[in-house]
Amino acid sequence: MGFDRNKLSLAVRTSLSVGAVVAMGLAGSVHAQDQTPPPPDQGKAKTLNAVVVTGSHIRRVDLETSSPVVTVSAAQIEATGKQTLGDVIQNLPAITGGLLTPTVNNHNSPGAVPAGRTLAGLRGLGSNRTLLLVDGQRVLNADLNSIPAAAVQRIEVLTDGASSVYGSDAIGGVINVILKSDYQGAQVSANYGVSDHGDGERRGGSFVFGHSGEKGSLFAGLSYNKMDIVLQGNRKFSQSALSLTSSSNPTGPLSVVPGGSTNGQFGKITLPSNIAAQFGCANGTRLAANHDAVTSGKAVMGTGDFHCFGADDRYNYATVQALVAPQERLNAFFKGTYHLGDHVDAYMTTYFNKSTASLQLAPNIYGVSADQPISAQSYYNPFGIDFTGDNGNAVAFREVAGGNRVSSASQNTTQLQAGLKGSLEILDKDWTWDAGVNYGYYTFTSSSTGSPSGSLLAPGVGPSFLNGDGVVQCGTPSAPISLDSCLPWNPFSPQSPSTKAALEKANTATLIQQWTLQRQFHLDVSGGLFDLPAGTVQLAAGLNYRNEYTNNTIPAEQLIDPTTGNCPGAGCASALRGKDNVKEVYGELFIPILQDMPFAKSLNLTLGDRYSKYNLAGSTNNWKVAFEWRPITDLLLRGTVATVFRAPSIADIFSLPSSSTSSLSSDPCDGATTPNPACQYVPLDGTFRNQTVATHDQGNGLFSGSKYLNFPLKPEHGKSFDFGAVYSPEFIPNLSLSLDYWRIYLNDTITIPGEQTVLDLCYNGIAAYCPLIHRYSGGGSVGQIQRVFLPTTNLGRLDVKGTDFSGSYRLPDFGWGQFTVLANVTYMTEYQVQIAPGTLANRVFEGAGVMGGLGSGLQSACPDNIGGLCFFPRWTAQLAANWQLGGWDASWRFRATDKFNMGSADLSQQSTAYPGRPGVVFHYGTHTYSDITLGYNIKAYKTKVEFGVNNLFDKQPPLLYANNSLNANTDPADFDVLGRYFWGRVTVSF
Repeated sequence: MGFDRNKLSLAVRTSLSVGAVVAMGLAGSVHAQDQTPPPPDQGKAKTLNAVVVTGSHIRRVDLETSSPVVTVSAAQIEATGKQTLGDVIQNLPAITGGLLTPTVNNHNSPGAVPAGRTLAGLRGLGSNRTLLLVDGQRVLNADLNSIPAAAVQRIEVLTDGASSVYGSDAIGGVINVILKSDYQGAQVSANYGVSDHGDGERRGGSFVFGHSGEKGSLFAGLSYNKMDIVLQGNRKFSQSALSLTSSSNPTGPLSVVPGGSTNGQFGKITLPSNIAAQFGCANGTRLAANHDAVTSGKAVMGTGDFHCFGADDRYNYATVQALVAPQERLNAFFKGTYHLGDHVDAYMTTYFNKSTASLQLAPNIYGVSADQPISAQSYYNPFGIDFTGDNGNAVAFREVAGGNRVSSASQNTTQLQAGLKGSLEILDKDWTWDAGVNYGYYTFTSSSTGSPSGSLLAPGVGPSFLNGDGVVQCGTPSAPISLDSCLPWNPFSPQSPSTKAALEKANTATLIQQWTLQRQFHLDVSGGLFDLPAGTVQLAAGLNYRNEYTNNTIPAEQLIDPTTGNCPGAGCASALRGKDNVKEVYGELFIPILQDMPFAKSLNLTLGDRYSKYNLAGSTNNWKVAFEWRPITDLLLRGTVATVFRAPSIADIFSLPSSSTSSLSSDPCDGATTPNPACQYVPLDGTFRNQTVATHDQGNGLFSGSKYLNFPLKPEHGKSFDFGAVYSPEFIPNLSLSLDYWRIYLNDTITIPGEQTVLDLCYNGIAAYCPLIHRYSGGGSVGQIQRVFLPTTNLGRLDVKGTDFSGSYRLPDFGWGQFTVLANVTYMTEYQVQIAPGTLANRVFEGAGVMGGLGSGLQSACPDNIGGLCFFPRWTAQLAANWQLGGWDASWRFRATDKFNMGSADLSQQSTAYPGRPGVVFHYGTHTYSDITLGYNIKAYKTKVEFGVNNLFDKQPPLLYANNSLNANTDPADFDVLGRYFWGRVTVSF
């Protein structure tokens, strides 16, 4: 018999017809029917085919096994009205932790890209510790949105570790997307949606067709969707950068003011105190240009065109920034099987995805530096002093005249699975085999504008003079520089004609290109070995080989100089090139121990082991032990203990230094009086204060792979535990309840420590980290941090525990239609991160029920903090109620996120809701959302019309304030930012 995954759907539908639960709500714990169940056959026995369920390679008749699996059917996906799988999966209670979504416009994570991607991380362990599969096979691109939703039959989410089954990355669990097969006919669908603000329009459509016959089957189609940009300025909660402030630090009451960046369109000029005093700036040394002088584009500024910097000089960057990225996707897919003989099939599955998206940020910030100073001899310099940054004199302004920063990205994903599969009989036992190849090719192109090249701007602020023709010219009268080779401009008048011309000339687009190729070969066999009194002992075994190549190119303007941490342009980066391969062998044994005995309707044991040998990271061996015990027919007790691992990626090893925003909550060298390697060049008179910490500004971190900084890297290892029960009482038909306790811990986590961690490690005697810290050796910034290298290394421990509950019930049909109710809840009892266990620099951060704000200890240690935040709610829940009568159907879906705290009174947590005042805690309440869908099936025309409203009550996200977040004063990865959203869809079948 040929191996066919669609038999799982057949088995599910058969079992449902005799009493399992129908669920059309989101995230059911059992498979949902796509249609009204047929009446039960009278007097006929049901035969279920053996199938493979996610979490095991053993072919079983039982759908409930030792592995806890949450299933989302095609009908459930359609009922949400969502266009992409990412939008659906992100709402599952088991997924959390500050992940990348299209609503994360600004990011601070290496590798985050503005391509409309959605990454999923189970148990808050990070997207790189959750494995994505398609039809049980590993895929190259972990972006859920790259998989065509129109082709999906169901999604199976395994919520415990499965490294012995699938290899690296399956730590938090596995997301297995099963594509449709044996499809008969054709279908056209079109959809449209818009928010009640009139923005965020989306439109899309799909066409699928299929045919099944004696010689095989095929299923193919196309889908397209597009969504327009939503700006932060179009929502009340995000239209201004709302900042917390206090007029009497450190104990005064806090207030909220529309603030923004001190680097504004009117400039921020830091002067020596004696010059600033001439302007009456008794409480500071900063000036800003007069607003009318700037907006009028005054060509040359005098000292009378400046004033002491004040609140009105801050820049509200929020208005023009994207809240939801504009995005567009095209998918093509094909899945086919051809029967070569009675016991051999050829198969192929392939899909192609092209996605484009862009992020939009406020204009870039110009700032002087030691290698790009403003000369005292510049014709436009009214102060007659050099501005070099490191001498204490500085100039910064928002490059409004250069336009917004826009980064447009395009990604293409091609995935192909092909091979032969079949069945045979060995010693009266049925066996199946599958030999195939799996090919993935991914390309990424990013084009960025709005970040003028600093190296092109620098000559124009050097010495300059007014020549005899009345034209400002670079150089000096005795050594002029031709106007063709140097364009002088005025950094003190940010919107002057000369500044606009210089920004336009320096604003060259930067192009980053990357490709990744992955090839896999596998051979899998499964079948019976011998019989025991309780059943047949079964074996699944296989071989796997995988290689991967990555290469990218960086434009010269962005190529970083590791010795300075700078580059001619903005967003400094380095090229990445590398390759790796792994050889694996696995085995899994299913042993039925007892059957049909008192207090042992069945008792089964599963043993698994997998050996992996990496070219770069060495070898690792991982095992699992699982049991299933049914003391009575209605009750299943199950448990799994398994080792888990993640091998370092090519980027983890080979990445060269690239810019990354970083933050410091404290500098151990503040007030230093004794030498310490972490405090090189810091004055030891007790007066030193880190200015980045004092002003809560971002630092200059340079992340790098392990190889460049000579940090050895090995796989991270841990264990996964899951013990639970499934109860389906015979006296209440169609009711199913499950409860699972789980725990995952991980040692030697592969991480990029933050700037704070590197400082603390060096300060506490870990000498390997001291050369990574670079401070200014002299000038007005002596002792201040110039840059910090952030290595990829094995450093840290994660430990997370919790409980999952799910329940579903199909009510008896009372003549008012068929009702189904469903619930899924995850309760996280503990989320603990250790930074450097076993060292004096170790910090232990408790994350359960906490929002790790920007710059907090938890956020810096978070596995995924792409949006600058890290959130681990205590509990999250989903409820659903579904109704169907004749051609009508309706659903109500409800999801809730537990209350949480921002900040901690425990100062060891390095977390405060108000930066600059330790121990401030804000309390936030529970957030709930309701979605509804109504549909009608016009059978005469084979047409279904659906209408839905998501976020029915227009629930707004929590205000976290600009002090604590990078995006829209809130957390767009974990809360709805669109507001109430209307959508409709028409589907016609042929």
